[in-house]
Amino acid sequence: MPAAGAALGIFAAIVAINPLVVFAAEHPNLVISASDIDAMRGAITIPGRFRTAFLASRTAVDRALQAPLVVPVPADAGGGYTHEQHKKNYQLMYNAGVLYQITEDPKYAARVRDMLLAYAELYPDLPLHPKRRPGANNPGKLFWQSLNEAVWLVYTIQAYDLIRPALTDQEAEKIERGLLRPVVKFLSVGSPDTFNKVHNHGTWLTAGVGMAGYVLDEPEWVEQALLDLDKSGKGGFLRQLSTLFSPDGYYNEGPYYQRYALMPFVTFAKAIDNNQPERGIFEYRDGIVMKAIDTTIQLSYNGLFFPLNDAIKSKGIDTSELVLGVAIAYGETGNPQLLDIAAQQDQVLLTGDGLKVAQDLDARKQQPYRFKSMAFRDGKDGNEGALVVMRQQFSGDQALVFKPAAQGMGHGHFDKLSWQFYDRGAEIVTDYGAARFLNVEAKNGGRYLPENETWAKQTVAHNTVAVDETSHFDNDLGFANRHHPQLQLFHVDEQIKISVADIDSAYPGVTLSRTLALVNDPQSQTTYAIDLFDVTADKPRKLDLPLHYNGQLVDTSFELRGFTDRISALGEDNGYQHLWLKARGKPDSGLAQVTWLSDNGRFYTQSSLVDGKTELLFTELGANDPHFNLRAEKSFIARRDNAREHTFVSVLEPHGEYNPAREFTLQAESRVKGLIHEVVGDVRLLAIERQNGNIQLLAFNSNPAATQATENTFKFGGAEYAFSGRAKLFQISH
Repeated sequence: MPAAGAALGIFAAIVAINPLVVFAAEHPNLVISASDIDAMRGAITIPGRFRTAFLASRTAVDRALQAPLVVPVPADAGGGYTHEQHKKNYQLMYNAGVLYQITEDPKYAARVRDMLLAYAELYPDLPLHPKRRPGANNPGKLFWQSLNEAVWLVYTIQAYDLIRPALTDQEAEKIERGLLRPVVKFLSVGSPDTFNKVHNHGTWLTAGVGMAGYVLDEPEWVEQALLDLDKSGKGGFLRQLSTLFSPDGYYNEGPYYQRYALMPFVTFAKAIDNNQPERGIFEYRDGIVMKAIDTTIQLSYNGLFFPLNDAIKSKGIDTSELVLGVAIAYGETGNPQLLDIAAQQDQVLLTGDGLKVAQDLDARKQQPYRFKSMAFRDGKDGNEGALVVMRQQFSGDQALVFKPAAQGMGHGHFDKLSWQFYDRGAEIVTDYGAARFLNVEAKNGGRYLPENETWAKQTVAHNTVAVDETSHFDNDLGFANRHHPQLQLFHVDEQIKISVADIDSAYPGVTLSRTLALVNDPQSQTTYAIDLFDVTADKPRKLDLPLHYNGQLVDTSFELRGFTDRISALGEDNGYQHLWLKARGKPDSGLAQVTWLSDNGRFYTQSSLVDGKTELLFTELGANDPHFNLRAEKSFIARRDNAREHTFVSVLEPHGEYNPAREFTLQAESRVKGLIHEVVGDVRLLAIERQNGNIQLLAFNSNPAATQATENTFKFGGAEYAFSGRAKLFQISH
């Protein structure tokens, strides 16, 4: 596989030997081609998913056409009236354009024409948006930021492409001169910092401008979109493909923004392929576009994306960006597993690829999509840590997400080595995601809330160690973007999924190393999530390890001192100021257990090996939140003060069932009796002693140089054991 730089060179060479060509010989020529139109016209006469989707779209658009045409002067930020109206306009124009091509009914083209002419009257004299962010270098005119303007162009240029045959030359000239060309100019030479930026904002701008180049017969725009404004290759769409994705198709900002960025990537790629198939865009960088689509699916559980970094937790695989991505991927590959995802999305696109999906779903060609345990390498060269997903289908669908990944630029959170856990359809060990109410005008205009900085991005908001009540990298984004964890181990077999990673740059003089494992025993029908977190510091430090959980606290094995009359914030800064301290307890040396009941009707017990010096702090989110921007979520924090070396040892155990409707409770108590943690040379041991006396013993070789051929021996409980490779789960019966 060629490196990203080599791939860019190959593509540039292709550009060099192909002079600027003439585009737009026929319309449409972007995502939907003339041959697609012929196939769709035939398909709407045949009962099935495609005809049903067509009829639904026609009904919705016909209803929208009854409303008056409204192109308001921009006044509102995200969520406000004018913002939402301009969004509705580009969506209506696109949908009406598609219906015009399929039905040839001139009423659809007429509405798009009239709306484009109204925009052509409005746009030339528009100033920068009145709600643009002060000092920001990415303002828009129709919208408060140029990102939204680019999204508008991506949809609108497709609508124009679809109805161009219905326009007179005079109408087309007015729309192009008054609207489309000025928008392209504003988003390219008028916004050079954003256009050339290797970031999802830059992707949207280059996609819109490049697609306009194909439709308006401007090959120079296409080259600038691909290679940046001066065509140096330092920015542009190809550099974004080469830099923002790892070789595994993981997007640097995390799944939520991978989903968002996917739309311009796949839309522009499809347009490139339809207009210049000789460029081989879907083969570029070892098929990175197709990898990115599949990885976006993989980074989900129960239909929702893992909420890493600035993520809104309700976004899932049915989002419009991935619906388009799955359709395009299926059109290119014919992979029947993608049909399984399309069936779950339950949306049919009125495109050529959408038709293929609909017809093959009707023919029941889908196969179950296989979610895998994978370490998705991060960084353009795949050497900046990884996002690790460990899955097992055992006593329920389980997933453990481990984040020894890179920072993720400005949308990244300061939470190296954090984790989340999912079981039986629910998020059990949780991540807050973003502090934002998207498009809710009353909540900071729909933008990120101040608490996104003061809480959501801070380390204590996540399930990882915070040192001295400060956050990783001291909240220095530039420094954080230059450093990342190292993945030392990733091993998968039938009973064990295990990963080890470390980082020594999150705090000066501190090394953090974490081992997370998902194990199961078919004989006892048990599963455990195992967590070993090692901290080594150059001087005594205060170490906090939070666990944010979903559910109702049921029991603790140690006495709690609850604060029922008066509560106060846990700290003063770095997120601690937002945590109410509700209770605290200091377990004796040995086993400390916390049990809660989750929304899925199952009990979860966190069993920890403590030394008598570790305190448990029980918190609830909401302190210093005068505008009620934060959700009232719960956590407990293991605090070990004045420590230079410490290992947090814990096991999360799902068990039992609570069914209030049928009035029964099963196995509400933990079956874990004790934990033993030992290190024997390169081999680390974690023994889980159960109430029946049996022991499940996880042994793994912690030496990064070890391989699957490594032979390991150790003694435990007076007996000798041996295993080959990196890890093994032993069952010891008594």
